Amino acid sequence: MTQTSSQEAAAESSHTAEHSTPSRRELNKAATRSSIASAALDLLRSNGPGNFTVEDIAATAGVSRRTFFNYFPSLEAALASVADGFMDHALEQFRLRPAEESILESAQAALMALADPMSVAPMAELFSLTQDNRQLARSELEAWEHCTAQIIDAARSRLGAGISELYLHALAGSVISCGKAAMTVWFIERGPDLSAESLAVLRQHLIDAMGLLGAGFAPPSNALSTATTASPSVPTTKDRF
Repeated sequence: MTQTSSQEAAAESSHTAEHSTPSRRELNKAATRSSIASAALDLLRSNGPGNFTVEDIAATAGVSRRTFFNYFPSLEAALASVADGFMDHALEQFRLRPAEESILESAQAALMALADPMSVAPMAELFSLTQDNRQLARSELEAWEHCTAQIIDAARSRLGAGISELYLHALAGSVISCGKAAMTVWFIERGPDLSAESLAVLRQHLIDAMGLLGAGFAPPSNALSTATTASPSVPTTKDRF
């Protein structure tokens, strides 16, 4: 490599690093968004659904009403965003997986990489609260829709811009449906229990649901089902995703 080429490569690397590192303004915006979402969840816990307003959330977060609407279009959207952190961390792990690995194997591995079961706590709490009070159904719906959009973006990035939109939306819809099934079964089994032990069960259900999708929903034998639940290893799948 010539000296000029080396300089160009160094400049390109520096340029990429600058764009991959969030600016102070971006960090401040992320912190404000997180503060508003946390305030919404705190008020939901203390006051209950329907007993607080956008103004209450803004006051608790220490921002103006106008600032609230700069970040969220509604109270429900602010509540839905509490699930963003889990998806952000899962997709970060997904993007670290080998490009030649199937989409669903990468999804399973990404979930396994989130070793701390508490990482799923905000999403689990939102789901639990919506089961007890259907006034919050819109928040749950918005959370799932946001997850769907993130999965589509991640899959498109992996597979390339020329991939079929039908494929992307069918894939994302299938993954989300499995996620909902895992959370529903967890809630039936554990109720609103947000202990580390309970959330570890939820995490395993999410991993196992991806395995079922990857295997084409072949009915598992009792032995296989028991082994899958007991072992955190990624099941071998033959999916084409």
